[in-house]
Amino acid sequence: MEVKANDKHIRVSAQKARLVADMVRGKAVSDALSILEYAPQKAGRYIFKLINSAVANASAREDIDVDTLYVKKIAVDEGPTLKRFRARAMGRGTRILKRTSHITVVLDEA
Repeated sequence: MEVKANDKHIRVSAQKARLVADMVRGKAVSDALSILEYAPQKAGRYIFKLINSAVANASAREDIDVDTLYVKKIAVDEGPTLKRFRARAMGRGTRILKRTSHITVVLDEA
């Protein structure tokens, strides 16, 4: 039985979040949480909270054993980009792209 959780508009680029997502894909939930707890990347905090949210969703259902869950699928998609300008030399301005991402986690029983 699958359990899903998703988080949108996370202020980290999808490329950087995918590197963290690759570390925990296919692992047991307990192993994934211990990896993410000590991951130095910013995306590790968001994915840690998202996996905990999916576990809470699973514990609300009576037909799922929380101890046997593993990360079946984790997807990181690009969200909307905030466009800002920064002052540069000789009166010019350059565009700063503040990227966001949407993260989806699917847990399943082993």
